Amino acid sequence: MLFRTRTPDSTVWKRFRSGQDGFTFTRTGDVYEAKVVANAERVVDLFYTLSELMAPAVDVYIYDARSKTSWRGETVALPDIRDAVARLKMPLSTYGGVEITLFTSEDQLTLSPQLELYIYSRSDRWVYLLNSMNLEERASLEERLWGIQSWDRAPAPALSDAVAAAAERLDIKTA
Repeated sequence: MLFRTRTPDSTVWKRFRSGQDGFTFTRTGDVYEAKVVANAERVVDLFYTLSELMAPAVDVYIYDARSKTSWRGETVALPDIRDAVARLKMPLSTYGGVEITLFTSEDQLTLSPQLELYIYSRSDRWVYLLNSMNLEERASLEERLWGIQSWDRAPAPALSDAVAAAAERLDIKTA
């Protein structure tokens, strides 16, 4: 006689994630830091999803490594920023090379040009949120080897134009 148990529900993240999906979580003084590494599409999607948990108005910093242009805005409405990020999801995950940072006095969420996600906070709430998104907490993550940055040799005018248009829509100024 065979014993069968109920097949566990499988989420999209579990089914299609790479084996490298994970995060580290450390504390230095009164600041917690999380570093998340996954495939490009998932990191951009996690940035978008986690941004919903920020304050209703945040400060924003955007840097386009290809055009060497940066923008900065203060107390920008979070729904406007999330709309801009949603429009940029596909080109961001395809090309990289753009840093987007959302921050308040308590939390900072950064999508790096290398498509890694960094979270800095004065509370440990993010570790629970990352665990709930089926990311594995690890003692250390495999370092990616970055030689010449891909945005140095592969221009992406569509991405640079889209980032500039998003900054204009958000009414943030060049830094």
